[in-house]
Amino acid sequence: MISERHRHIRELDLREAQLSRLTRRLNLALAASRVGVWEMELESGAETWDNRTNEIYGLPQDGGPRDHAQWKAVVHKDDLDRVQTIFERDIRKGSYQADYRVVLADGRIRHVRSIGALFSEPGQPDKVVGANWDMTADVAMTENLRQAHQIAEARNAELEAARSRIEHNALHDSLTGLPNRRYLDEVLKQHAADGFHGSGSIALLHIDLDRFKQINDTLGHAAGDAMLVHASKVLGANCRETDFVARIGGDEFIIVSSAGSTDDRLNALADRLVKEMRKPTIYEGHECRFGVSIGVAVRRSADIDVKQLLINADIALYRAKARGRNRHEFFSEALQAEVINTKRVADDILTALDTDAFFPFYQPQFCAHSLDLVGVEALARWQHPTEGLKTPDRFMDIAEELNVMAQIDGLILDKALADLTRWDRAGFDVPRISVNVSLRRLNDENLISSLKTLPLSPGRVAFELVESIYLDENEGLVAWNIDQIKELGIEVEIDDFGTGYASIVSLQKLHPRRLKIDRQLVMPILAEPAQRQLVASIVDIGKSMDIEIVAEGVETMEHAAILRDLGCDILQGYAFAKPMSRDAFERFLGEKSWRQAS
Repeated sequence: MISERHRHIRELDLREAQLSRLTRRLNLALAASRVGVWEMELESGAETWDNRTNEIYGLPQDGGPRDHAQWKAVVHKDDLDRVQTIFERDIRKGSYQADYRVVLADGRIRHVRSIGALFSEPGQPDKVVGANWDMTADVAMTENLRQAHQIAEARNAELEAARSRIEHNALHDSLTGLPNRRYLDEVLKQHAADGFHGSGSIALLHIDLDRFKQINDTLGHAAGDAMLVHASKVLGANCRETDFVARIGGDEFIIVSSAGSTDDRLNALADRLVKEMRKPTIYEGHECRFGVSIGVAVRRSADIDVKQLLINADIALYRAKARGRNRHEFFSEALQAEVINTKRVADDILTALDTDAFFPFYQPQFCAHSLDLVGVEALARWQHPTEGLKTPDRFMDIAEELNVMAQIDGLILDKALADLTRWDRAGFDVPRISVNVSLRRLNDENLISSLKTLPLSPGRVAFELVESIYLDENEGLVAWNIDQIKELGIEVEIDDFGTGYASIVSLQKLHPRRLKIDRQLVMPILAEPAQRQLVASIVDIGKSMDIEIVAEGVETMEHAAILRDLGCDILQGYAFAKPMSRDAFERFLGEKSWRQAS
């Protein structure tokens, strides 16, 4: 019996050694294939994940217990229902397989293939034993192959389309008979190589028809086509035989010419084209008038960069349009510097929005009689990383072009409201805060709904609307938004009153809470009685409508006394305080500095 027992022990040891070798080989195979193994009790939902499975799902590799909720938490929400359905449908059949995405804590997406099989033992709850593969690299490779295939197909389609266009349109515009953009590109490539027939100078005139759209809209596209044909004839009649004239699309034309030693001939040509294009032409009994804006770019050297020359002519054309149209402008280094600077500032503004570099400065407002603090105006400032603090006159125009002025307004309002809450908690008595609002924001359909989410107390916030822009906006979305702003308890003030074009009737319709007399009217009142009388008239108008009068630009206490005697209710200006940061304003409140100044 002892001998038999030892034999059995040896067999067990041998089997354990074999099992250990098999386990090591299996673990090595799993590690090499980067497969994760897991088990799940169907009844309890308790799960056991190995380190690789934990790593795939972005969880700690601590060997701790897992449950089905932890798996659901990392599966992509768009895949979860599908995978759950596959699991519940197929696992009772004995096995399941599903591909899905998981979202890691840092936001990365991982693609996983999961395979499981039902495992049953007598007397034990049913389990699912499964394996996971990280398929992210395979999915990415498949996607890259698909994109490469799409790109190849797109390129083939472009080549076929280009061949068809060449066959159909050749090198000329079918309407005017002029060379088209393709022909122009070929000519410019040739001139880049030979320096414009060896002359070493080249000029491009980029021509755009003014008021062409109005002719199309009123008389129809046939009339517009007739005007394009007429314009092409005017261009041909005024250019030399050696000049190249092309229609590059829409109502735009290009003239390629020699630059010569001076700009005199080009100036004369551009002036002549502007003059000739102004002359009326008749279409089916209708007199049609349009004009042209022309941008001129010149290169007087053998190395001609025609692409840059086209860009320069386009920039000059943009300047001609900006200066009133029906004129021509030459590209210059100064214009290029201006364009580059505008782009740089635009890029910096967008970066500033991302880095939260806009914030309010505060200029206090005081009762004209008691000199008590009655409010504060929040003024936008931009902390540029290299150029320091910037005021709105340094960025507002470009921000308007970028269509982000409304976003800046919103940021200033949010920060000003936060500061107002801070001052209330600190025991500072700041009755009201005024914030400027741009026209774009007043045209925002979502303005009122966004304002309703803010902590607004009636009478604590005022919106300043610039008179020259807003006061005659009596209809449409702007008027509705202004009415709703008042309903929210936000007071409306007219800023810079006296510098715009508003009528008394429109002032009655809007009926603001306050008028701010512009500093340009306030400054001269010390020396000019007529100016003082003008301010008095504005005060009388406001008083007759029960509107408070705010005078800004109060530079001296003598100004303050005169404005008080003229009937102004509120004073704002350097006589009391300059715009300041939040911390400086809090010190100002604590020290009551304006009392000493007065």
